[in-house]
Amino acid sequence: MINYDEEIRNFRSSLDISAVEDQIVQSDLTDMKDILLEILKSEVQEKKDERG
Repeated sequence: MINYDEEIRNFRSSLDISAVEDQIVQSDLTDMKDILLEILKSEVQEKKDERG
C-alpha cells in the first residue's frame, strides 16, 4: 500500500522542470498575432509607397 505522507516527505521537484520553465519565460516566441501584425504593417507600407 502507498504511504502518501511518506511519499510527500520524500518528494523532490525536478531541476529540469525549473530550467525549462525559465527558458520558456525568457524566450521570445513569435506567435500568430506577431505574424499578422507584420503582414498588416507590410500592407500599410506598400499602400503608402503606391501613393507616393
